[in-house]
Amino acid sequence: MRVFECVCSTRLFFDNSQCLSCGREVGWCPACDGIHALEPLDAGGYRCANAECGASLLKCANYRDYGVCNRMVELDGQGGAPELCDCCRCNEMIPDLSVDGALVRWAALESAKRRLFYTLDLVELPHPDKHVEGAPLPLSFSFMADALPNDGLWRQVGDQTVYTGHANGHITINVREADDAERERLRVDMGEEHRTLIGHFRHEIGHYYWDLLVQNRDEAACIAVFGDHNSPTYAEALERHYHQGPPVDWELHYVSAYATMHPWEDFAETFALYLDVVSVLDTAKGLGFTRVDHDRSLDQMLVAWQRVGLSINELNRDMGLLDLVPVVLNDTVVEKLRYIDGLVKGAGANAHAA
Repeated sequence: MRVFECVCSTRLFFDNSQCLSCGREVGWCPACDGIHALEPLDAGGYRCANAECGASLLKCANYRDYGVCNRMVELDGQGGAPELCDCCRCNEMIPDLSVDGALVRWAALESAKRRLFYTLDLVELPHPDKHVEGAPLPLSFSFMADALPNDGLWRQVGDQTVYTGHANGHITINVREADDAERERLRVDMGEEHRTLIGHFRHEIGHYYWDLLVQNRDEAACIAVFGDHNSPTYAEALERHYHQGPPVDWELHYVSAYATMHPWEDFAETFALYLDVVSVLDTAKGLGFTRVDHDRSLDQMLVAWQRVGLSINELNRDMGLLDLVPVVLNDTVVEKLRYIDGLVKGAGANAHAA
C-alpha cells in the first residue's frame, strides 16, 4: 500500500478521508489511482488536487451519505457520474443500519474490501463488474447478520444462520466478523493464528478465482498440486474435518489446519497467503523499508516477505502482539504458492492481451 501526500505535504494513508494537518477533504481518485486532496468546484463536485491529474470528481454515495467509503467517481463530459464507486457498486446487501453499531461494522467491512480491490488491481487480476453486460462470473458481496441470543447486537436474516462463504461469484461475510471481540473469541475457539476481516476477504476471493480461472480451464494442473477436489466430496471432507481434525503433520504440507479439510480450502488458504505476501511487500516498500525490492519472481518475493516478517514479528512480540507472519514456508507450501503465482500472472497477461 503506497503512502500519498496532501497538497500541504502531509502524508496521507489509504483510509484517510481528511488531511489531519490542513483539514482538506481527501479521497481515492479513480483517474490517477491515489488518495489526494479534493478541491471543491463552484458548479458542484470536486477537482483532484494532484497536479498531474486534475480530474473532475464526485463522492461515492456511500462516502457522501454514510462516511463508510472514501472513493470518488469521475464525472463524464456531460456532468454525469455513477452513484457508487467501483468497490461499493458490487454490494448486493449491506448491514441493517437500524441496529446499533451496524454503521461502524459496515465501515470496517468496506475498508477491508477496498484493500482487497487495491491488491487485486496491483496484481492485475480481473474482478468482473456485475453491471457490465456479459461479464464472466460477476463479483458481488453481501454483508449479513444472524441473531446472537439476548444481546440485541444483530438481526436475524429470515430463519437462517449466516455463513461467511462464496458461491457463484457472490461472497457473503457475516457482520459479526467486524466485531473485534467476537472475532477474537472465534479465533481462539478455532485455534487460528490469525482471524481478520481482510483475511476473510482474501480467502473467499480465492474461492472466487478458483471458479473464474481454474474450473473447466486448469483443473488437471490444480489437482496435481492441491489434490482431487472431486474425491472426497466437499460435504464428506467437511464432516471428516470437524470430527477428526487436521492430520498431526499438517504443518509439513499446508499453510493452515483449515487448508487440510479439502483441496478447495487448501487453494483458498494458499491464495490468501499469496495476497498477504503481495500486500505486505507493497506496503513495506511504500513505507521505505529496506531489502524489500524484488523482480516479481516468487522466489525473490518470498525472500523479501521473510525478511519483513521476521523483523515485524520481533517488533510485535515487544508489544505483546500476534506475529505478523506466523506461517513457515515449507517446500510443499512454496510449490502451491508457485501454482497460484503462475495463475495470477497468467490472468494478468491475458487481460493485457485482450
